[in-house]
Amino acid sequence: MTQTIAGIDFAPVLPLWLLAAAAVLAVLALAPAAWRRARGTIWRAVTFALVLLALANPRLVEESRETRPDIALLVVDHSDSTTVGTRTAQIEAARREIEARASRLPELELRTVEVPEAGNQGTRLFAAIERALAEIPRARLAGVIALTDGQAHDIPAASPFDAPFHALMPGRAGETDRRLRVIEAPGFGIVGREVEIRVAVDDLGVPNAQGAARLTIRRDGEAPRTESVPIGRDHRIAVPIQRGGPTVVEIDAEARPGEVSTRNNRQVVTINGVRDRLRVLLVSGEPHAGERTWRRLLKADPNVDLVHFTILRPPEKDDLTPLNELALIAFPVRELFQVKLREFDLIVFDRFSNRGILPVAYLRNIADYVRGGGALLMSTGPEFSGPVSLALTPLGQVLPARPSGRQNIVAEGAFRPRVSGLGFRHPVTEGLSGANTEQQAEAQWGRWYRWLRADARSGSTVMEGPDGAPLLVLDRVGEGRVALLLSDHIWLWSRGHDGGGPQQELLRRIAHWLMRETELEEEDLTARIEGGRLTVTRRSLAEGPPPEITVTAPDGGVTRARAEEAGGGRTTLSMPATQPGVWQATDGRRTAFAASAATNPLEVADLRADPERLRPLLAGTGGAARFMGDGAAPALPELRRVAPGRDVAGPGWIGLRRNGDHTVTGISALPLLPPWLALALVMGAAVMAWRREGH
Repeated sequence: MTQTIAGIDFAPVLPLWLLAAAAVLAVLALAPAAWRRARGTIWRAVTFALVLLALANPRLVEESRETRPDIALLVVDHSDSTTVGTRTAQIEAARREIEARASRLPELELRTVEVPEAGNQGTRLFAAIERALAEIPRARLAGVIALTDGQAHDIPAASPFDAPFHALMPGRAGETDRRLRVIEAPGFGIVGREVEIRVAVDDLGVPNAQGAARLTIRRDGEAPRTESVPIGRDHRIAVPIQRGGPTVVEIDAEARPGEVSTRNNRQVVTINGVRDRLRVLLVSGEPHAGERTWRRLLKADPNVDLVHFTILRPPEKDDLTPLNELALIAFPVRELFQVKLREFDLIVFDRFSNRGILPVAYLRNIADYVRGGGALLMSTGPEFSGPVSLALTPLGQVLPARPSGRQNIVAEGAFRPRVSGLGFRHPVTEGLSGANTEQQAEAQWGRWYRWLRADARSGSTVMEGPDGAPLLVLDRVGEGRVALLLSDHIWLWSRGHDGGGPQQELLRRIAHWLMRETELEEEDLTARIEGGRLTVTRRSLAEGPPPEITVTAPDGGVTRARAEEAGGGRTTLSMPATQPGVWQATDGRRTAFAASAATNPLEVADLRADPERLRPLLAGTGGAARFMGDGAAPALPELRRVAPGRDVAGPGWIGLRRNGDHTVTGISALPLLPPWLALALVMGAAVMAWRREGH
């Protein structure tokens, strides 16, 4: 808009100090005449005044200005907390109405900036404002209006702008909100023990909140249990860890009447179950080249407590050596295989033969230990084929294979172990480096030179010798597990013979499968949530089309989809998981749970619409906070333009400052006392003074 402004200006012919000196001289010259009250004194004063005025050179200045409209900033909060209830609709309706009202105000430009959801950083309200201010001249900023619930998490200590700031909030003052806080939760827990989760229930917006609230606690989808928790005080929840891998605990606080939302009444905690120091009993038979293979493997794991006994001399070799010189300590057969047997997580027999060292009763105890949930690993050699073979004892009832009925059970000759067709799907042997593939019959690892011919009776044969002979057989017996390795030449891989092989990785997987490590379960269903997506992985030895997975969201919504083949006996299903809470997936036989925490925990920590956080900024800029009510149409204050220095808010209205910023486009000046006129006036005044004094 173009404006023309006129005013009087002075352009002195002489310096100001010289003009001032002339004025002083004029006063001194007039003083005697004024004292004497001489005639013509007034005309003398007029003459001097006209001379001084002519020297000051007064002008009529006319200035043309191009005024620039002021800019107001409308900030629209779209963070997660503004989606509670009808807030989204209210904020959007308020946006449209304010934009319409601002368009009717003269010399005002309204710019709108949106505040997106910021992940786990809370509401970055002022970060969005500062980005918008970078493009606005501060001299034109009329004010900032924020459509927000007041839950901002980047409020500066001082206002970043010199303009009024107003907050318009959905809902009404005095909202209440109950929230459940997890104060402390362990990330890991020992299997077989309990862990404690510290929580607290707070009633926000309630003065002197008292009483108690009921908590509902669910673990891995089991039947819930309830506990009473005092409001505002810490409470400890005991959670037993019964298995390795993730345990998902869901905790719900009962709703408070009238609270704004129950979204933050729920918390989900994931605790990974780990085993304590694993106790392993290793019994080695007669010395052989690979005797220390298992010892090195187990001693390398800092979480393993190893008890190792080696039978250096069988009983039939009697050379009359005194018993106290045969060993450093006596072999504690009764203590190991009867009294403390069930304290071991894994028993390993390395080329051990039954030569009367272990009575039948103790071997039966080992078989019962396996059926009751224990783990047994047998690495066999030629001793497995003779009359002292453990396969001919009560322990043979839990072994997945027995020596063949042929005469030459012990076979010798160079061969490369192969992963069987079933082994390609079993986690113990799937993906071993150097293994054969289904298209490639020959493996790339080193050769072995001895194996035992045996008949597999049960379990899974995951590795084969020549002609498909079973080489590594894994089996589940009752609640326990058994692994049988029908060769004593795996140690050749550790020496790098013929290129070596993944000896350490294979033995580690066998041992961990026996001890029920979750990542090595061959029949399993797992679920995890990362980056807002739920991934369900099903593993099975059975071949066939991928199954249909049923996924239940935290709000009870059910989705059914077919998993996709991922190789190695795995099928996967991936889908968005935006709702916080416990997600459940099932394939009809197994069920898995995954926890999805709130994507922005700062946002849900307080769901009230509350201006308290913004109070310092509102007070510093003179702005106001107003609630828009609960109706479908928001109750908005009137928008007014105010002059600088005036109040910017009042009952029923909020103000935007009128800055009057402009650009000068032209200036013209007209002398009010040109020289010819000044000369005429001075001469006329001098003549009048002379005539007056002459009379």
